[in-house]
This record gives sequence, C-alpha cells and structure tokens, in this order.
Amino acid sequence: MSLMKLDFGGIEILDMLIAFGIILLTMVLRTVLNRYVFKRIMKLAGKTRHDYDDLLLEAILPPVSAVVLTTGFYLALRQLSFQPENWSWPEMLAQSYRIALSVVAVWVVFRLADFVAKLISRMISRKDPEMAQQFTPLIRQALRWTIASIGAILIIQNLGYSVGSLLAGVGIGGLAIALAAQETLANFFGTIVMFTDRPFKVGHWVKFADGEGTIEEIGFRSTRIRTFANSLIVVPNKLLTGGSVENWSAMNKRRVKTYLGLTYDSPPEKVEELVKRVRAMLEGDSDVRQDFMLVNFTDFNAYSLDVLVYYFTVTTVWAEYLAVRQKVNLEIMKIVQELGLEFAFPSQTLYLGDEDIKRSFNQRAGN
Repeated sequence: MSLMKLDFGGIEILDMLIAFGIILLTMVLRTVLNRYVFKRIMKLAGKTRHDYDDLLLEAILPPVSAVVLTTGFYLALRQLSFQPENWSWPEMLAQSYRIALSVVAVWVVFRLADFVAKLISRMISRKDPEMAQQFTPLIRQALRWTIASIGAILIIQNLGYSVGSLLAGVGIGGLAIALAAQETLANFFGTIVMFTDRPFKVGHWVKFADGEGTIEEIGFRSTRIRTFANSLIVVPNKLLTGGSVENWSAMNKRRVKTYLGLTYDSPPEKVEELVKRVRAMLEGDSDVRQDFMLVNFTDFNAYSLDVLVYYFTVTTVWAEYLAVRQKVNLEIMKIVQELGLEFAFPSQTLYLGDEDIKRSFNQRAGN
C-alpha cells in the first residue's frame, strides 16, 4: 500500500498534505496582498486629488483579505473527506462557506455605510457644517440598522429557512409591533422635525418645560441636555418638538431693561441732566447696540422717581453680557454721584401734627 494512501480517521495523508498546502498558500497570498499589493494601491490612491478613493479602499480592502482567507480554508477543507453518518460533509461545508461569505458581505456594506455617511456629511457641511456634525451619526446609524436587517435575512436564507414565511410572519405581527413601537416612532419623527425645522443645534442653550441647559447630542430617540448644574437630562424628541422650546443661543442681541429709582427731593433739572448723560454714555459704548435704546423719566413711584434705561448688548454670550451690564451700571452710578443725586429705597415718612406732639410729650413726662 502506498504511503499516500494511508489514512487517519478516514482521511488520506495525500488529502491532508493538499489541504495543508492550500492553507499555506492562502496565508502567503494574504500576506503578500496585505503587505505589498494593498499598500501599493493605497499609496497610489494617496496621490490623487481627492481622498474619496482612500476612504473607499479603506472600506473594501480588509474584507477582501477576509474573503481570500475564507476561500482558502474552504478549498482546504474540501480536500478532507469526512463521512459522518447523519449529514453530508460537502453540503455542510458549502453552506458554511455561503454563510461566511454573507457575513463578509455584510461587513463590507457596513464599512461602506461609514464611507457613504462621510460623503453625505461632506456634502452637507459645504452649506451647514453644524448640521453635518449632527446629521452624520444619524445617517450612519440608519444605514447600519438597514444593513444589519438585510444581512440577517441573507444569513437566515443561507441557513435554509424560508425568508418568505418569515416576512409573512412579520407582516402578521406588524400591527402588534407598530402598537408597541408608537413611542419610538413618535420620537423618530420628532427627530426628523428637528432636522427639517432646526429649532436648535448641538451646543445651543435652550429652555424647555422641564428645565434648561446646553444641547450635547441629538439622537434618533432622545436629545441629551447638560444642565447648568452639570446634570444630564435625556429628553424624548417628541416632547421637544411637541412643546415650546426657547433657544437663547439664537438671539442676535441681548436686552437690558432696568429702572433707576431716584429720591423725591431730586431737582427736575438734574433728573433731566441725568437722562441726557446716561443716553450719551450708552451712545458712546461700542458694546451697546446703537439701533435702539431708551432713557426716559417715566414714573412717579410710591417712593421714587423712576428713570427707564432700555438697551441691547452686542454680545449674546452670557458672561460677556454680564460684563457689559456691570460696566454700564458702574458708569450710571458715577453719573448719579457727580450730579449729587441719590438712589431711593423703600421707606415711609411719618408726619405728626401739634396735638400728636403734645400728647407724645405728656406721655413721656408721665413716665
């Protein structure tokens, strides 16, 4: 008997050597592709004007290497003639190979989903970089979920199950699924509304029914808002789109409205001079918008003469706004002091007649 005809467990030594040789050649081929061919292709792609080809090759080349490895192992295992009693080795091997290729195909499309998401992001960023930053993760997630669903159906079909029966079962249970997913669908459509109406963006300071804070992330189902106490609020998107949201970051100017309360013994001419000097001070301040402002003596209050000071700051940043407001207030205090005027505060004056004074004096003398 020839040495090559000897077998171990029903497999001839010659078949084992051929299988080993196929695996060895596969590993060598894969190494050559990864270290030389693919690197050369990437180098040539790097010299082109655009980097789209770089992104495409980065998405495709690793799965190609996996296909080479999977095919090599499949061809090697075909040389090994297992003969179990309950199943056919060639059929099982072929089915496993189809499943492996299906998994690699899903992997390829997964990587292409990132490539497509980057392309769409670049197209959007030309007009609106902020929207592209928010919209790209959503595109990527939507593509991946779609690919995962199609890939699962493909793998199930290769396992020998009837996809038509499965889809029919899904159709029968579709009503129940739709009812169970009402909240999810409502939040998803809320997300669509956010990206069409664009009431706010990531980084904006917003105020809504349950609080206020800075938008950190807009997802498919919910939006993450960081409060000023540094806590994190996760708000379902349907609540944000179904209620009123005040976007403080969308302001192009910030308003200041205050009253100067002067004492009642302030001379009219000095009050008039105060109004003129405060108005002139605001008109000369570069941090104050010059398109609209008001400084007027408006009311005789219960304990003060009220002068309205109404203006807008150029900046909308909270800290800068407070700094401008502080500067203006200090200037107003200096003007009031220079004019010899005084700010009023809640107080009462009690007037006593002669009889009241005598009665008070007699009560004290009696004591």
